[in-house]
Amino acid sequence: MYQRFYSLREMPFNISPDPKFLFLSATHQDALAHLLYGIKEKKGFIVLTGEVGCGKTTICRKLLNEMDMDHYETALILNPRLSETELLKAILMELGETEMAQEDGRVDLIDHLNRVLLDRIHAGKDIVLIIDESQNLAIETMEHLRLLSNLETDKQKLLQIIMLGQPELKEKLSQNRLRQLRQRILVYYNLDSLNYEDTQRYIHHRLTLAGSEGRPRFTHSALKKVYNASKGIPRMINNICDKSLLSSYIRSSDEVTYWDVRRALKELRIK
Repeated sequence: MYQRFYSLREMPFNISPDPKFLFLSATHQDALAHLLYGIKEKKGFIVLTGEVGCGKTTICRKLLNEMDMDHYETALILNPRLSETELLKAILMELGETEMAQEDGRVDLIDHLNRVLLDRIHAGKDIVLIIDESQNLAIETMEHLRLLSNLETDKQKLLQIIMLGQPELKEKLSQNRLRQLRQRILVYYNLDSLNYEDTQRYIHHRLTLAGSEGRPRFTHSALKKVYNASKGIPRMINNICDKSLLSSYIRSSDEVTYWDVRRALKELRIK
């Protein structure tokens, strides 16, 4: 509704993880740098944690866009609620080995995966397994991931593993029975929420990319209200700003005010 009124090319505050809209605050830049470093230096296990909606998945998609796909091959697991056998099948499917993924025995699946990884390594590829929402992995499956990290040649690991997850992932990894896995994590980063200055820049950044040329404009008090209510979490900022823009559109105003944000918060049932 408000897109045409404000002459925007697209909706500025969609919550889908579009890398084009990625705003690299200092903490987001650090997170991306840690992931790239871990991959290039073949560190094996890499963990990125952060609150819900802070931008982990978007950073992951940015990472995939920046990787040289002539050199890297990736397997992306979005639903980690899998048994050990289901995880092996999912990895093989992601690597294009659909026939091998029909095997039922875990030992046979591991043998197949080992051969596939060796073939890709000999062909000049490095394989990166990325698991989103890793806090949902069962303990047994996490332990199986550690065993998969044992697959190696004399010179390198066959599989690099990136685990993305909410703060609960850190709590799960702290358990004594996962201490062997924890010791293998050589790169770890926790993604912080945005501060007030970054929140302002984030909102301006998304509006500009969507085609804004000065309208709509958020007042200072509106920006403060958005920040305090969202706690600097990008997904929350998007939701609040989207509803606030709708409110200002209904008033046919080029200015998003404190009262527009307050109305948005009431509609979203955010205190």
